[in-house]
Amino acid sequence: MDWQNHIISDKQVLLGKPIIKGTRISVELILELFGSGWTENQILEAYPNLSTDSLRAVFAYLKDCLQQELYFPISA
Repeated sequence: MDWQNHIISDKQVLLGKPIIKGTRISVELILELFGSGWTENQILEAYPNLSTDSLRAVFAYLKDCLQQELYFPISA
């Protein structure tokens, strides 16, 4: 999955937060929805301009961020 085809950051949109290309829907919002128990189908129904690939791109982006250690350490 080449997330760069789906996820962009534009300082003019949502203060530069990563968003799904062609929308104002942030990666953060998608993660919040999944974290709140929404299913992929519920998200796609609520946001019809999204695709299955754009949702997968969110997780590919997140994986790359973690691999590059772009995260906040969690103390045990």
